[in-house]
Amino acid sequence: MRGQAYVIGNDPAPRLFRVTDYGAIPDSCEDATRSVQAAIVAASAEDGPTVIEFPPGRYDLYANNASKEPYYVSNTASEKEHPHQIKTIGLWFKGAKRIHVEGNGSRLLFHGKMTPIVMDGCVDVEIRNLTIDFVRPTISEMRIVAIFENYWEVEVHPDSYYLLMDDKLYWTDEDWSYRGGPAQEFDPVSNRTWRVPNPITLASHVEQMELGKLRLWFVSAAPITKVGHVFQMRDGIRDQVGALIVGCRNITWRHVWMQYMHGLGIVGQFSENLTLEGLRLAPDPSHGRTAAAFADFVHLSGMKGKISINDCLFEGAHDDAINIHGTHLKIIGAEDERRIRVRFMHPQSYGFSAFHLGDEIDFISASSLIPYATRHVVDIKQRSLREAELTLDAPVSRMIGDEDVIENITWTPEVSISGNVFKRIPTRGILVTTRRKVTIENNLFEKLHMSAILIADDAVSWYESGMVRDVQIRGNRFVACGNGNQPVILIQPENTVVSVDAPVHSNVVISNNRFELDASPLLDAKSTNDLIVADNQISRNGDMGGEYADSQEIIRLRACSGVEIRGNTMADKAVAIVKTISMKAEHLAIDKGQAAIIRRDHEDEI
Repeated sequence: MRGQAYVIGNDPAPRLFRVTDYGAIPDSCEDATRSVQAAIVAASAEDGPTVIEFPPGRYDLYANNASKEPYYVSNTASEKEHPHQIKTIGLWFKGAKRIHVEGNGSRLLFHGKMTPIVMDGCVDVEIRNLTIDFVRPTISEMRIVAIFENYWEVEVHPDSYYLLMDDKLYWTDEDWSYRGGPAQEFDPVSNRTWRVPNPITLASHVEQMELGKLRLWFVSAAPITKVGHVFQMRDGIRDQVGALIVGCRNITWRHVWMQYMHGLGIVGQFSENLTLEGLRLAPDPSHGRTAAAFADFVHLSGMKGKISINDCLFEGAHDDAINIHGTHLKIIGAEDERRIRVRFMHPQSYGFSAFHLGDEIDFISASSLIPYATRHVVDIKQRSLREAELTLDAPVSRMIGDEDVIENITWTPEVSISGNVFKRIPTRGILVTTRRKVTIENNLFEKLHMSAILIADDAVSWYESGMVRDVQIRGNRFVACGNGNQPVILIQPENTVVSVDAPVHSNVVISNNRFELDASPLLDAKSTNDLIVADNQISRNGDMGGEYADSQEIIRLRACSGVEIRGNTMADKAVAIVKTISMKAEHLAIDKGQAAIIRRDHEDEI
């Protein structure tokens, strides 16, 4: 069952573990779950480097024989939505070290709601050349074939199983069903998706003309759509994830094609050094499906070290493509001057260990989002799944506000996102809030329905931290992003006390990009210091719409300082209109060669 493989660097020849030697039979449709797991367990028991190999072919993995383990995952499901946080795991790597998984282009096909891969406490592990898909994706799809005054005729995708009861449609599989939930509409001509009311719950009744062909009746006029548009529907409960990487170090994924992921996508949580290279996160066009992810494609929470996401395709999600953030925990009490109690506040984030001994934490004003003290954690007592008691290395002398929070600043990563393509995303391309260096370069953002890049930070809604201090956005191409309602780049911390003298974010440089604006402004920034917009090529393909319909603004700035706008090229010699709010003349510098009009609003600082 074991053999020699090729030598990697100066390591001894790694041991080879073929899943077929443990009973997996490719292209047989037989359940390979236990065989694959046996190979993983055997390889993980070795002291030296190992290779787990999938000989080319299709391998079927079933939920019944999968590992079932509890994992609490950030931004997934609340206690009410999903009380028992059990993950049904296809490939479970527990404490694995120095393992290389070679897929040889094999396809892993999952049956039932599952988390395809969990990597827990792993070090120096690489996964490459695999395709992951589901027999029955939990997003159901149907295509409009005819539109009448009071009904639609639709064609259901063959893998979207359904059941009609009492003239109502239920999407089904062997062990689940749903009617309502979030929905999206997809236009194949423009390759755009956007969120819409669920047509299944809007319909008064549904009739079947023949198998897979339905008529959806509505009480009044049928909702407006077009023939050929596809509706994507899901139940909304993130009870599994596409993959979970937790408590790991030095993890690499190369040339993995995720054709579908149920729940949140690839999740990294309190892990160090992650590389995603050459990934394809998109449906297989030959299968006729249009959605590949139930929520975000990549969601990284509480990471450190270096995050590298390079040369990947992100196309067909139901939420953001990439979200990288920390977590603010609310301070709910003090046992004494060195002991505090903190709590997870967002319903969908709780239960995981947010602190380690020796971690450095910032005390942050919830209203201004400005830190006012820094301490180290010397003891941790978990009081519940939501609350912990932290002992600090020194007292906090300042009075703690009723809504104030802490952020674990030890677990904040450096980020490089380069050479990727973002398409068919209903929300944002990249959300990033980390105080270490961020580089976003040479990417293509095409027709995203909201902002291509969002830099937020909040202590009242999602509790996603924190401030940025070094962001380079350069060499990217932005094509018709924002849909007229969102700027292409949005810097929007959720501070309620806003002052030009107390910026949340700093050192953001937007340079040498190409912006093809379609009714949306280039930038809307708030509470940012040392902001540079330089040497960009800007063209405008339509009038401003939505919130910006009456303004024609290219750039809007609120309570920003140290702003420089220079060297940008406007197509057709158009004039860049810059609006400032709660700023003085000295806070903004525009070079003499830059054709621009400044509109000032001296709104009182709040």
